[in-house]
Amino acid sequence: MSLVPPPRRSVPVPEAAAVLAVLLLVAAGLVGLLTAGRAAMVTVALVAVALLHTLLTAAETRRYAERLARQEARFRALVSGGHDLILLLDEGLRVRWQSPAATRLFGLTDADVLGRPFADLLHPRDRSRAGAVFAAVRAGRPPGLLAARLRDGRGDWRETESTVSDLRDVPEVAAVVLHVRDVGEWRRLERRVHHLAVTDRLTGLANRRELRRALTVRRAEPGEPATLLVLDLHGLSEINDGSGQAVGDRVLVEVADRLRAAAGPDDLVAGLAGDEFAVIAEAGSVPAYGLADRLLTTLTEPYRLPGGPVRLEVSIGLADTTAGSADDVLRQADLARRRASQLGRNRVEWYDAFLEEQLVRRLDLERELAGAVTRGELDLVYQPVHGLVDRQPAGTEALLRWRSPLLGTVLPAELIPVAADLGLLDEVGQWVLDRACGQLAAWSATSPLLWMAVNVTPAELTAPDFVTRVAATLARHRVAADRLVVEVNEDGLDTDLPTVVARLAGLRSLGVRTALDDFHAGRASLRRLRELPLDLVKVDPRAVGGSEPEQPLIGVVANLGRRLGLEIVVEELESAGQVDRAYRAGCRYGQGFALSRPATAERVEAFLEEHPSPGALT
Repeated sequence: MSLVPPPRRSVPVPEAAAVLAVLLLVAAGLVGLLTAGRAAMVTVALVAVALLHTLLTAAETRRYAERLARQEARFRALVSGGHDLILLLDEGLRVRWQSPAATRLFGLTDADVLGRPFADLLHPRDRSRAGAVFAAVRAGRPPGLLAARLRDGRGDWRETESTVSDLRDVPEVAAVVLHVRDVGEWRRLERRVHHLAVTDRLTGLANRRELRRALTVRRAEPGEPATLLVLDLHGLSEINDGSGQAVGDRVLVEVADRLRAAAGPDDLVAGLAGDEFAVIAEAGSVPAYGLADRLLTTLTEPYRLPGGPVRLEVSIGLADTTAGSADDVLRQADLARRRASQLGRNRVEWYDAFLEEQLVRRLDLERELAGAVTRGELDLVYQPVHGLVDRQPAGTEALLRWRSPLLGTVLPAELIPVAADLGLLDEVGQWVLDRACGQLAAWSATSPLLWMAVNVTPAELTAPDFVTRVAATLARHRVAADRLVVEVNEDGLDTDLPTVVARLAGLRSLGVRTALDDFHAGRASLRRLRELPLDLVKVDPRAVGGSEPEQPLIGVVANLGRRLGLEIVVEELESAGQVDRAYRAGCRYGQGFALSRPATAERVEAFLEEHPSPGALT
């Protein structure tokens, strides 16, 4: 407990004077009571009370005024140091008052602002939006947010956000109150972040995200439909591998520049991923195709690099932007682009429903083919090759079939291109060679002179170890080399003709027979017969002619074959008339449905037992 007595509370001077006056009046009243009586005393008391009330009321008013002045000073200190400009607007939305921070934040003086309509301070394009916000707030809705450009004291437009509140019913305020904040720096940062989010950093083009947004917006807009172009560059990976990533990036930047230059002013050019780009062409199908053709021309022009000029190949797919969602349109254009790539590149393809069916089928094939050999899904059927003199089987051709549980039976025309793209040709080709040689060995007891033909692609034939693998397979199955015929298709031989010649010569050195399949009897094909080391030529059925040909080519081919020491096999004979014409032209062998159909090993074996092979290929 404190031993120091509490200080006495001092009585303010006005209150002390009032109390003293009252005491004097009371004393005078008592004296009057004694001398004048009770009525005089009451009068004196009333006068004293009135005087005391007046004195106390005046004191309270002074104290309230002093407290109000302190609060106003505190408010001014707060708003003058704040980050917001506060404006009070009257009924006509004129500025009645602005906070002291106006000069510091916006360079605005009272002379610049007070008495002026608030709309005069705003950018003309923002005034209608401001009017809508004021109308909504004054109609009783919650405080609104107004984004508008405000002219500062230097005449510059500043991006601001204002909270608008209607306090006209509050007597102390009686105004529409705005809290105005400069958001210019935030907006610039926001735009920068947005730019980074929707832009490819290397090329400065829009990215996939922005492309999808633009497709969604474009689809919702009325008017002429736009067209999406998806482009794929071929050859960029080789530039990266040979010259480095920096050089590859330079090429991508130049590609972006060429795309911008060729596209229209309203077109959106985007980079999708690495060597893929896209353009939303604000045009219908015909102008869009014209743009695609121009892009194909400009993008395949040489690129000047430190090591010398290089060229790229381009595949372009087009789709209508009204075809569905952004993802649907992208998928369709990409399917068309893939089709253009499969058909040989440097071309433009439109999307259509049939194209999608084909490509979906292709995707299914790619998915299922991997592992088909391991799962035991590959199979061979055999089609005999007949001697046209005695109509007896002289040889047979192994034909590949893929028995897919999901896709059904897949023929080589579909299977081989997919295997090539997936890098499975060697695996599939070795399986065929091994199975065919095994079957040939099994038939040796009943048909010791029967020969077996297997088909290989130019890519398989030119593999460095192809001849070695053939020799090992023959040795493993103990099959004489001259009973094997390796057929190579004429298409694609020009890609690496010297290597093809070397591999065919290597096979013949083993004793293996070689054949050229699907021979077309054109001028280039006739010249090739002299260049390639061959034993047989399988002639396209068109060389035999139709039902009544005027000048069948088969006679020319047969004569040339005899001069070059080649045997002619006419394939795909469908009618007895074709068989007869091939025989009369001097062809020794024929193959086709008119003679026998492809069949399983068991059925061919039964056929061979009924029709023993008369002799070998000599």
